[in-house]
Amino acid sequence: MKTVAYLQFEGKAEEALTFYERALQATSVKKVRFNAFDQDPNAPFTEEEQNMIMESRIEFAGNTLMLSDVPLGMQAVTGGITQGNSLLISIIDAEPEANQSIFEALSEGGTVIMPLSSTPWSASFGMLIDRFGVMWKFNGEASKFLDGFVN
Repeated sequence: MKTVAYLQFEGKAEEALTFYERALQATSVKKVRFNAFDQDPNAPFTEEEQNMIMESRIEFAGNTLMLSDVPLGMQAVTGGITQGNSLLISIIDAEPEANQSIFEALSEGGTVIMPLSSTPWSASFGMLIDRFGVMWKFNGEASKFLDGFVN
């Protein structure tokens, strides 16, 4: 069993997929559009919605990130898409050079909350919100830090 971060968008999954593929230096990207399946005649998708991403997966540095669009008709059931700070993606235990490369790429068009820098708990720590409103935290020595405090 695994747990992965899964991001949902309102029509911007294709753009986000391309952005994250480059920023995270993806080794594999797979996607399926809603038009890959027959439509429910009682609730058909618009042509635009049929071209949206139904499911996608990006693999990078041994990790997985998944994302999709949620068409308006589905939001009536699932609820609307809301950006916020209750969830963030944390990249941990990476070498400072890897953190720097990914941090710079993800910060394009976004907002840097804390630039990558050395802190008492990590040689490479920083935070940003990317241009899609997703919050990222980088902690080059997260495991070492936690292991030093928690048995």
